[in-house]
Amino acid sequence: MGKFFPDYEIVRWDEANYDVNKIPYIQEAYEARKYAFVSDYARFDILYHHGGLYFDTDVEVIKDFSSIVHAGPFMGCESGEALLHINPGLGIGALPEMSVYKELLEIYRDRHFRNPDGSYDHTTIVEITTALLTKYGFIAECKDIQKCADFYIYPPEFFCPMDLWTKKIQVTPNTYSIHHYDASWHSFSQKVIFKLHCLLGDRLYQRIKKMIRK
Repeated sequence: MGKFFPDYEIVRWDEANYDVNKIPYIQEAYEARKYAFVSDYARFDILYHHGGLYFDTDVEVIKDFSSIVHAGPFMGCESGEALLHINPGLGIGALPEMSVYKELLEIYRDRHFRNPDGSYDHTTIVEITTALLTKYGFIAECKDIQKCADFYIYPPEFFCPMDLWTKKIQVTPNTYSIHHYDASWHSFSQKVIFKLHCLLGDRLYQRIKKMIRK
């Protein structure tokens, strides 16, 4: 990070300087040792109050971000089966007290990680963020840079040039970073399923999944 962000201060946030019991959702996720879901709320909370940049730990920055940062607050997209999804883990640039982050925090304040039957709510931050930004004009079929709710949303080639299923990386002149999809928050069984999904490819995997359900 120091190579491409020499003028930035890197701050470590953990239990020593952040309250993991702040709301029921992250308290329950922390107790279940599902730390990635704690981070889902914490990143938005910290960025809302302080502003700054955030990247998941499995993001590799390969290019100077100055032009992206100077353009304004940002997030990036990953490719889905046919549509794009906003993945805040790819990278976030935020100013303090942005209204969209306040809305995201309010969504989490009304949620519980532990369901009444004892199971866990594994709804991802990608699903929650994409649904909210769609209300503000995000178009999942659009492959261009989009301006939405006071920040820019960049297509996959900028921050996510790796194909989720094949693991092939296609770097272009527009690529600034690579998300390596470590998926450390998955359980062992979820990782096995994820690996199988990658090996078979999305189309074949979905066919087999439908056959099993039938």
